[in-house]
Amino acid sequence: MSSKLQIVAIFVSSGLLIGVLEMVRRKRLTERYALLWLVSAVVLLILSAWANLLNKVSDLLGVATPVNTLFAVGLGFVLLLLLHFSVTISRLSEENKLLAQETARLDQELRSRGGSTAGSASGSGPAAGSSSAEPEPEREPSSASTTRQ
Repeated sequence: MSSKLQIVAIFVSSGLLIGVLEMVRRKRLTERYALLWLVSAVVLLILSAWANLLNKVSDLLGVATPVNTLFAVGLGFVLLLLLHFSVTISRLSEENKLLAQETARLDQELRSRGGSTAGSASGSGPAAGSSSAEPEPEREPSSASTTRQ
């Protein structure tokens, strides 16, 4: 690998490492997801800086040009990240579906216990047509209708 190309590879992998560390520091990227990014940046930095190691890895893999090995290692890490994020999205999608089902079940249970709560709030409840001067007592919100945080 030429020295110009090696310098560019070192700067790019150093920039990736610094960028990931900065995102973790600013809490824009959690440590859980940053681990793969940090490992890939460190490996790319080591392979970029240590030309003899990159040559040995290239010879071991049977790749003619060490730069191609560097790109292949980077592509391998990107594929691992994509797989990791696909698994995470699948898990979150399933959790979202279960939460929607639980919300619908709780809503149905609330409606079956107390009747329609929307009718009493709009004034179309049983006291709406009566001429009674006594106001209807206020109801406390149910704990099932509050959001969890």
